[in-house]
Amino acid sequence: MNQNIKDFLDERAAIYEQPGFIKDDPISIPHRFTRLQDIEIAGFFAAILAWGNRKSIINSCLHLLHLMDNAPYDFIMNADEEDEIDFMNFVHRTFNAADLFHFFDFLKFHYWFLEEISLETAFSKHLNPEDENIENALIGFYNSFFDEKYFGDFADRTRKHIATPEKKSACKRLNMYLRWMVRSNEKGVDFGLWKKIKPSQLVCPLDIHVSRVARHLKLLNRPQNDWKAALELTAQLKQFDPDDPVKYDYALFGLGVVEKFY
Repeated sequence: MNQNIKDFLDERAAIYEQPGFIKDDPISIPHRFTRLQDIEIAGFFAAILAWGNRKSIINSCLHLLHLMDNAPYDFIMNADEEDEIDFMNFVHRTFNAADLFHFFDFLKFHYWFLEEISLETAFSKHLNPEDENIENALIGFYNSFFDEKYFGDFADRTRKHIATPEKKSACKRLNMYLRWMVRSNEKGVDFGLWKKIKPSQLVCPLDIHVSRVARHLKLLNRPQNDWKAALELTAQLKQFDPDDPVKYDYALFGLGVVEKFY
């Protein structure tokens, strides 16, 4: 372990993991709510739409919430086909209404048909306590999300909006969402709402900024930004903090986006 790099990243993590980080980041979207299910649903869409610059992501999320009357859980539980007409023109990059309606179907199936209190079980039921990381949870979530026994009419193109390690994706957006839900809220940024997944099982969200900084610091050698690269980086970060390796996502992201450290 390189103690100098650890000390450097610990310092940067402390700088960036604080409430001032929230307002310009998609995590500001779930922070608008206090109800568990509202946080989960708003956070889920904020993570899925986290594609492009952060301002456009936040604007798209705010528009989506407005269409839901800023009550996402009540909307999911009570909306019918007539209510969905208002969403026909919703689009964020390549995510459009056809994709959105399948997301609505899955969420209603989970909360209403399965009578689940939290979205956590959609991930955690595929995970064993002894699993080193959340790979099985992500694979299981993807398969459940597109289970044709229950959802037979979704567009095949919608599959690209939910990543899975089985397709070698780094799963950046889902890893970020799980970080939000699982990591402690001690610093006032993440939520710490989900307890069936351990922070030590999380995998670092790997985007272009994080990967560039990680390679600059010799924490990542793999040239592709894929699932193996996300695992390689997380393994390096576990040497610095085996119980909470993904706290360093703040340091790497801030170094890349704010400080252009690469």
